[in-house]
Amino acid sequence: MSNRREILVLCIADLITVSAGWTLYFMFRISSGLFDLSAEPDFWAPMVAVSAFWLLLFFVVGLYRPWYAASRFDELALLFKTVLVGSMILFFAVFLDDAGKPTGTNSRLLIAVYWADVLIMVSAGRMVLRSVQRRMLIAGIGVHNTLIVGSSARSRDLCGEVEKYPALGYRIVGFVGLDRRRAGQRYRKIPVMGGIDDLTGVIEREDVREVLVALDSADHDRLLDIIGKCNGHKVSIKIMPDLYDIISGQARTNQIYGFPLIEITPQLMPPWEEATKRLIDVAVSALVLIAGFPLWVLVAVIIKLDSRGPVLYRQDRVGKDGAPFNIVKFRSMQKDAELKGPQWAGHRDPRVTRCGKILRQLHLDEIPQMINVLKGDMSLIGPRPERPVFVQRLSQEIPLYQRRLKVRPGITGWAQVKQKYDETIDDVKKKVQYDLFYIENMSLRMDFKILLSTAYHVLLGRGR
Repeated sequence: MSNRREILVLCIADLITVSAGWTLYFMFRISSGLFDLSAEPDFWAPMVAVSAFWLLLFFVVGLYRPWYAASRFDELALLFKTVLVGSMILFFAVFLDDAGKPTGTNSRLLIAVYWADVLIMVSAGRMVLRSVQRRMLIAGIGVHNTLIVGSSARSRDLCGEVEKYPALGYRIVGFVGLDRRRAGQRYRKIPVMGGIDDLTGVIEREDVREVLVALDSADHDRLLDIIGKCNGHKVSIKIMPDLYDIISGQARTNQIYGFPLIEITPQLMPPWEEATKRLIDVAVSALVLIAGFPLWVLVAVIIKLDSRGPVLYRQDRVGKDGAPFNIVKFRSMQKDAELKGPQWAGHRDPRVTRCGKILRQLHLDEIPQMINVLKGDMSLIGPRPERPVFVQRLSQEIPLYQRRLKVRPGITGWAQVKQKYDETIDDVKKKVQYDLFYIENMSLRMDFKILLSTAYHVLLGRGR
């Protein structure tokens, strides 16, 4: 589907759902008997005006930009804020207009009802439409011909990641290497179509709409060449972030009087968001510890009956700015699990107790860390804290690892909902990429998204 058709379909869907929301609100206002009306208000003229208002507002805030493998959560978050502000604007205008008329009714309940009607109806309509689009992409309908340009190793890695998620809508038609040496070779039946010098011809011949760039750090000087070859073609260029690239976790683009600069170690969150984040940490951790106290006592008794050793497990970890602290967890391993020294927990680790397997699967072993959150050593959301011995080792092996220490560590984080448990140094490297992404995109909305994803994983028992 072309972008224009997609926007048209979306406008029609919004028009239908906004009108449905108005109809429900009108029926509630007239038929509920909660409001005294001297005369029945008009239905059709206000509905037309209100529908036009919503379509215009949705357009202004960017809800009609072409959707392509976008986050449905982000779309709903934007829709929530837009409908909230739009409802307030509408009712402010309506109340002023109704001030001297017999049909006026200044009830705050009406604001809440109309806001809920519009939000539920439009959200439901968009989610149905997005689900249909997603299924179409998975079925191969509407996918974009895609090229992967870059070094062979990183191109293969990127290809593997893309093929895991068919809903992204990328149909990889070929690779383009840095030179022509590998032309004619194949990987997963996908051909190498030449080098960067051949890029323009390949884009035209294969009707390419997406170019994914996967370069090593040493090859970043080729990026301008790749972009130049794509100029003049209707292609979207996406660059695979490099773990060793300063852009991925150390810098943020900023502008001063229109002049672009790279800002090093910027402020990660506005002060008001930091304060709100801390307030949420304290409130939620206190609520979990107090409300679930009987359950935590039961868990403690089961741990004690299942194996010898203390109920709680304490371990040195490295926190914000490198400050050490003592993390607290429900013990899920045998008492002497680390007599041979610190080591990562492996899949089906024999040191894990019978009770510990269940605790880990349900993430209940993490509950005592709410004490660390109350003390300020940790947050609900953030990079997982690591032991000093591993921090020292990983800082030497992984550039930018120390960047993780710029924020307060968390009980859960973006890396935890996106990546499996650490078993090897490669797992840690992958998680560092996710952690750096979180750090550079920290916001309350991001935290809320991670909390929902974590709850989803816990309900499905996807821990270990």
